[in-house]
Amino acid sequence: MQIRHVNADGSPRYTNRLDAESSPYLRQHGHNPVDWYPWGDEAFARARDLGRPVHLSIGYAACHWCHVLAAESFEDETTARVLNDSFVNIKVDREERPDIDRIYQIAQQMLTHGPGGWPLTMFLTPEGVPFFGGTYFPPEPRHGLPAFRELLARVAQYYQAHHEPLRAQGESLAAAFASIDPPAPASDLVLNEAPLESARAALERSFDGGRGGFGDAPKFPHPGSIESLMRHWHRSAGHEQPDLRALYMASLTLTRMAEGGIHDALGGGFCRYSVDAEWTIPHFEKMLYDNAWLLGVYADAYVASGDALYAGIARDTAEWMRREMQSPEGGFYSSLDADSEGHEGNFYVWDREQIRATLEPREYAVFAPRFGLDLPPNFAGRWHLYGARAPRELAESLGVSEPQLEALLASARAKLLEVRERRPRPSRDEKVLTAWNGLAIGALARAARALECPQLETSATRALEFARCALWRDGRLAATYSGGRARLNAYLDDYVFLADGVLELQQLRVRADELAFARELIEVVLRHFAAPDGGFFFTSDDHEALLHRMKTFADESLPAGNAVAARVLLRLGYLLGESRYIEAAERTLRAGWASLERHPQAHTTLLGALVELLHPPEIVILRGERAAIEAWRRELERVYAPGRMVISASADAHDLPPAIASKSPRGPAVAYVCRGSVCGEPIESFAALAEALRA
Repeated sequence: MQIRHVNADGSPRYTNRLDAESSPYLRQHGHNPVDWYPWGDEAFARARDLGRPVHLSIGYAACHWCHVLAAESFEDETTARVLNDSFVNIKVDREERPDIDRIYQIAQQMLTHGPGGWPLTMFLTPEGVPFFGGTYFPPEPRHGLPAFRELLARVAQYYQAHHEPLRAQGESLAAAFASIDPPAPASDLVLNEAPLESARAALERSFDGGRGGFGDAPKFPHPGSIESLMRHWHRSAGHEQPDLRALYMASLTLTRMAEGGIHDALGGGFCRYSVDAEWTIPHFEKMLYDNAWLLGVYADAYVASGDALYAGIARDTAEWMRREMQSPEGGFYSSLDADSEGHEGNFYVWDREQIRATLEPREYAVFAPRFGLDLPPNFAGRWHLYGARAPRELAESLGVSEPQLEALLASARAKLLEVRERRPRPSRDEKVLTAWNGLAIGALARAARALECPQLETSATRALEFARCALWRDGRLAATYSGGRARLNAYLDDYVFLADGVLELQQLRVRADELAFARELIEVVLRHFAAPDGGFFFTSDDHEALLHRMKTFADESLPAGNAVAARVLLRLGYLLGESRYIEAAERTLRAGWASLERHPQAHTTLLGALVELLHPPEIVILRGERAAIEAWRRELERVYAPGRMVISASADAHDLPPAIASKSPRGPAVAYVCRGSVCGEPIESFAALAEALRA
């Protein structure tokens, strides 16, 4: 839909084409006085016809600084007039189009030698070749940044004066992009465990020994690093000197995040990152993918340690996802905004007297010191809650038992949450992203096993059913769903994250149709995403042609698609007896080897796949009566074993894949332990099974 705005004489002033887009973020800009186009041929054809450069603005709905730029510049009539008179303006949701965002983030860093981020502001030729860029620009010069209007004038003048030379810049940029791709693997390459030790050492060097986490402020959760350290500790457990330091680094980080303000003490869930090194004050946006990844890590940490804190955090995070992010249709929404009522964090922070007036005196007496209300305000003259004092220490100082303390805190939290729910809420981006839903499905399945919580299994199953019904059409996935409409050609992450989620769900109960769906997903990946020298491109072979077809192996805010692909291919290959999948996983690891050797700590998910290639996963297949094998499965899930899959298929299960169906039921319960492609004799007692697994 084109929204036309006219002057008093009836002449067109500007046309905004975003109002009918599927992205809530684009629709947020549908009222700007900017002549916006969505990404597409129409915009670039218009730039060619007018001989103008393209102003490309990339952001997302929960992004605080995107809102600031919009309020200061895109809603300002004077700035909009400069944009409309000198540029063709394109607005992109980076969550819907990670392919575009990834290319222009890298281009911005190449051109400016500065960090990327959002909002991303890029200037392109009508052929889509970038020639200048940055992130946020203020309306007036400050902090070494030029005023946005002044920058626009200079860029427009520069483009007109250097029109033809800039057209030729595309070739050199293409060569620069090609140089960042990992080189083809050597034919005599031997994969080994050396990167595991290198990554372990690098994480130690960046570890904050006093406050947990890696690096300094702003401090991000880095769930992949925590997972890697936990798995490193687990691999060393049978050694003469187990790596307890790795476990300590993971545990301290998980505890400090749980106690910090990055975790929502009332409503559950985690904010994007902490602006300080102590985890106290977050950047308040809440993203589905952060919470899904962290949910899986906390669930695993509870199984590994038995620490009730981790179980509570996992439970609260899962409940936040189910309560606030799961749609009535079953899919999970994308994010909650950092802002409400025009101010960042306004929904979450408190006046101390409001809390005192809400709680009973005995509740306030424990709540105030627990969450820092007896300390000076920490956020714009108000209080953002964080775990200022540990419960055990506080109980001792107040002369109450820990159960009494926890009961009073729980009562206080419930009352304050009820008050908070009446505030104007941060906006929610209600588009459903396939990849993020795959992460959520897998994390909920892991948490359901760790916490023995069937409601989480139900939520994961609903999300998978939604994906199969709404996002899967004619043998291909769509990347996004909003307003009843699925659209956009799906990316590598969409296919492999969803397949990974299916495999995690199978470890609660086997469903033949879901396994078949996972296999269909992987077959599309092999057919349409495979690179000639191994690994997978981010986009399919029938995707829109962009400046560069990316192939990456490092984790970013999401696990690397190639790494998840390798893990899924290995696990599905061994489970189904499909050697093609195992060979494709090995080719993927070979293709990423140069990147893995260079920066191993940035490839923690790929490191996990490497371990499972060198030491194939242990697959325990349980057959028999439903109640009996379910009891065995629950016992096995109480042991932290990241390299193990437990598949329980009752005797009355139908249409199972041959590799599972061939493991015939015997009596109430029987187990088959397979290591790689070799399966042992049937085991008919749980004690014998436990002994076999210990061995």
